[in-house]
Amino acid sequence: MAVTLQSAPTALLALDWGTTSLRGARIDATGQVLDERAFPRGILTVPAGGFAEVFDSCFGDWARDGAQACLIAGMAGSKQGWVEAPYCACPAGFADVAAKLIWVQDTQLNLPTAIVPGLSCEHRCDVPGLAGVPDVMRGEEVQILGAMHLGGWRDGLCILPGTHSKWAWIQDGKVTAFRSYMTGEFYALLSQHSLLARSIDTQAAFDAEAFALGLARAGQGGGLLHNAFSARTLSLFARMDAGPLASYLSGLVIGEELRAQDVQAAAHVTVIGSQSLTSRYALAFERLGITTHRMGAEASWAGLHALSHHLPLRPPSP
Repeated sequence: MAVTLQSAPTALLALDWGTTSLRGARIDATGQVLDERAFPRGILTVPAGGFAEVFDSCFGDWARDGAQACLIAGMAGSKQGWVEAPYCACPAGFADVAAKLIWVQDTQLNLPTAIVPGLSCEHRCDVPGLAGVPDVMRGEEVQILGAMHLGGWRDGLCILPGTHSKWAWIQDGKVTAFRSYMTGEFYALLSQHSLLARSIDTQAAFDAEAFALGLARAGQGGGLLHNAFSARTLSLFARMDAGPLASYLSGLVIGEELRAQDVQAAAHVTVIGSQSLTSRYALAFERLGITTHRMGAEASWAGLHALSHHLPLRPPSP
């Protein structure tokens, strides 16, 4: 018997279980989000063998309230998660991801529950001794699927800024390749744990002009290892204050990310993430004469709901 979503108060229970946080939504058969919850119960807070208990304590009432299936995206499918879900290799679309779902058996709830696998791709490498270099994502693939579903497009570029930004190219409804950039992590390291931290106020309001200067500086080349030092010297010579310097450094790291791309080749560009981050990328693309489409958390829920229409056979009873 196939898992299908019928009309019900809660047709799908959708979870995004990350490293530091756990989010969930009740979704009806039409894709409408009925309610959302969030907990500081990322996988790093869950003891070995404790995932079923955390799941029940956070969402057990929803699961018992007529839900017909549960899909879990994110780091819950990693080696440190609930059940490891091996990556689905690119190119991959809805059906490919659905075929790689891993069904969870150790839940006390009578609810078909599966973990979304994440994606992998292989980058060509001409260095002797390296046949290729793998790249991976977990959780972002659901957001990409959601963006395609909501936007009604099948070809384009998706950018998911964050600690490890992802640039994913989509062709004919499938993610064909993607690249990861440690942009957010490098910004945090430089602004909080390097010599630059003494000159930068990371709590200051965003300064669009300083951000644009950082973008322009990165676009001139020289590389981040060189350009980052300019945040030190601009402060040293009193040419930029601590507040604007935070935005300037943000422009440098995001500008370095953009410099590595062939963005002009993308007919449709979607940026998915928090408002503060997507607005910065929108500004960066605006300087290049490219219009972007922005999405937030709704992409995750739309992706899981759309994926539920491709569910394989119901898992065997434990």
